[in-house]
Amino acid sequence: MANSLKSIIESSDSKTGFAFDIFIQVLIVVSLILLTIDTLPDLTAGTRTALWYSRLVIVLIFTAEYLLRIYVADSKLKFIFSFYGIVDLLAVLPFYISAGVDLRSLRAFRLLRLFQTFKLVRYSKAVQRYHVALLLAWEELVLFLFVSLIMIYFAAAGIHYFENQAQPEEFASIFHSLWWAVVTLTTVGYGDVYPVTVGGRIFTFAMLMIALGVVSIPAGIMASALQEARELEKKSSVAKAQNDEAN
Repeated sequence: MANSLKSIIESSDSKTGFAFDIFIQVLIVVSLILLTIDTLPDLTAGTRTALWYSRLVIVLIFTAEYLLRIYVADSKLKFIFSFYGIVDLLAVLPFYISAGVDLRSLRAFRLLRLFQTFKLVRYSKAVQRYHVALLLAWEELVLFLFVSLIMIYFAAAGIHYFENQAQPEEFASIFHSLWWAVVTLTTVGYGDVYPVTVGGRIFTFAMLMIALGVVSIPAGIMASALQEARELEKKSSVAKAQNDEAN
């Protein structure tokens, strides 16, 4: 009984397991739609009551799924403290807390309901491949982040010295200039703060040229890591097929 339940919950190879996965995914999408509708300002009391009961049914199903996953897990503590275990818990916990506590003064806590979105990660092989790619490339990404922070600081310091006298309010200090540096190096360019001196504009042009290269670096790193993740996935599938044939 436990083994068949485990195969349904943790594997989508069988028709029952596939149907279970689709059912949970549909519920996740429905819960997000209900969350979106709940933010409308002019809903009637009856509509809000219907939304609450609908969310209650979905949360009860998610709770049952969470408890069943603990039940069938080989290592229950390991699952509870795993990424998916924490996501599954956070997907239902806000509803139970909000049912017993007035959260009007803690509205930000309701953001935890968005963790229901992360439940979809479990059912996407592409997202799981991204997870593997991140593990493979995390050292390069950390190094890139560190270099990016240095570049942002350098840009903020440079534009401060070029523009401080011409625009003392906008570029009063390096701290004030950090917003311009972030917007420029990410190539967003809101235009709310911009240089007016010749030196500042030349410096900005140089920073933009550097930024174009900086923005493309993570894409290259992730593309290489994803390719490696695909190859690992293929090798794993081949090994599994050979093992099944041997058995």
